[in-house]
Amino acid sequence: MKVLQVYKDYYPPVTGGIEGHINLLANGLKRKGLDVHVLVSNTTARLDRETIDGIPVTRVPQLGRFASAPLNPTFIFWLRRLGKDADILHFHFPNPTAEISCLFSGLKNKVVVSYHSDIVRQAVSRKFYAPFLTMFLKKADTIIAATTNYMNSSKELLMFRGKCKIITYGINLDKFNPRNDTHIKIDALRNIYEQPVILFIGKFRYYKGLHVLIEAMKDVKGKLLLIGTGDLEKDLRRQAAGAGLEDDIVFLGEVSDQEMVAYLHLCDLFVLPSIFRSEAFGIVQIEAMACGKPVVSTELGTGTSFVNQNRKTGLVVAPNDPAALSQAINYLIDNPDIRKAYGRAGHERVEKYFSEESMVTSTINLYKECLEDT
Repeated sequence: MKVLQVYKDYYPPVTGGIEGHINLLANGLKRKGLDVHVLVSNTTARLDRETIDGIPVTRVPQLGRFASAPLNPTFIFWLRRLGKDADILHFHFPNPTAEISCLFSGLKNKVVVSYHSDIVRQAVSRKFYAPFLTMFLKKADTIIAATTNYMNSSKELLMFRGKCKIITYGINLDKFNPRNDTHIKIDALRNIYEQPVILFIGKFRYYKGLHVLIEAMKDVKGKLLLIGTGDLEKDLRRQAAGAGLEDDIVFLGEVSDQEMVAYLHLCDLFVLPSIFRSEAFGIVQIEAMACGKPVVSTELGTGTSFVNQNRKTGLVVAPNDPAALSQAINYLIDNPDIRKAYGRAGHERVEKYFSEESMVTSTINLYKECLEDT
């Protein structure tokens, strides 16, 4: 079976939840014997074609981005070229450039869409794109949603629920088991950070609510470690400095996968303070839970509180509420036994529901169903 995975970016080099998910899925499909190719945008006006872990990756030249959408005049050409022999075109939504290219490509392949998030912030461009969005979802043979919560709360998916299937995201659990050298790194970090450690990992994007977390830290006795980068970093650093929190908030930038695992095992709790439903799931929550850590997250009506269950694997609070966030963080800091209990429950939940094997097998079965339905 030949499958073309289509999105904006791919890991490596671009880090992020969806980029990492596509990498994990592509490699899992390859191990099961499928012929997988990845088509994404480049970050420059140059065509790049390389093979990563045995998977061909084509990055189409990009002139820039408008409202997060890549501007790729030749994307439709590469979609036709790589897609003409594919059994399945698997699009990862949202990515207007690829979706409009699909509509005008003339390709008759089976189309699977992983619906990762509604279009939330780009209100003006969304009005222009809305007719194409509807046409694209009509064209799709199957739409994958990660949780029933998100499927039922998405206005866009309302008229397409009959073609929706639920496949939750999975992770490679072995990746989060610390190795001997990881234990050495953890011990070294403990000598640096003696206070309770609160951890965030992710892109510094508008919907992540990091400004709310920094505000909450005024009332928290602990050290906040921020792993990631993004356009908001300068503003966040200024906010932390203005609040006199330079010693309490550490900007670590990007770190290696091995270092990330060390920080996850080091921390006392993980926080995902997102404020908009662009945060549809929060894969990083699963990664923290895989390391036995409790999570503090927000109720967005999406899949975030399906992953992190309130008072079972962590605490769920209202979004955009610094006081509620600080209270939840302080509660877990002050109650180590509850932290450990939530951490154990989270690890068990990941093993039961969020394995890579289950995600890959379910996706292959869905592909087979599409191909049988001709």
